[in-house]
Amino acid sequence: MNAQSLSGALLSISRLMTENRDYLVELDQQYGDGDLGISMSAGFKAVSDYLASAEEKDLGKLFFKCSGVFNEAAPSSLGTILSFALMGMAKALKGKEEAALEETVAAMEAGLASIMEKAKSKPGEKTVLDALCPAVDALKNSGGLSEAEAWAKAAQAAAEGSESTRAMKPVHGRGVYYGDKSIGMLDGGSAAGKLIFEGISAYCKG
Repeated sequence: MNAQSLSGALLSISRLMTENRDYLVELDQQYGDGDLGISMSAGFKAVSDYLASAEEKDLGKLFFKCSGVFNEAAPSSLGTILSFALMGMAKALKGKEEAALEETVAAMEAGLASIMEKAKSKPGEKTVLDALCPAVDALKNSGGLSEAEAWAKAAQAAAEGSESTRAMKPVHGRGVYYGDKSIGMLDGGSAAGKLIFEGISAYCKG
């Protein structure tokens, strides 16, 4: 990963979020306020637009700026949570202009740790982590695969993780009030997490 590939990957994610905006809104309306698709589309577009014109090459500084840009453009609970992840990645990549796959995975793990610490959440609680954590684990255990194959494996793991949220009861947010009634419903945050890895995978294949 470098500044150029980061920009390309975020553009790919942004396009997917825009294409799936209404779908994410529908998922969020199950037990949320329905703003998920709007905030994710706006947030990733803002980050993509920033990276397209940024001259900075330091990945840590780029992710630090992306965190602020995303949080401002996506004023929602998931917007804040993903900004935590971007900030965690910024700290892990500070001073680096290029990152090998192993370093990228380590940065993503730092991002996940930041979410879990600040949001007091963990996998299995019907959140975005149920897509992100399996994806990063798959990426970490992709030895012997090409980068494109590794990201495709991660995207598949994210999709499977998202689907698994149908069997879960929410622990956070408005969904808690629905209890057992939420079983069978796909978590919108996890669907957004799946799209993040689909976008990266599409860029790597591209």
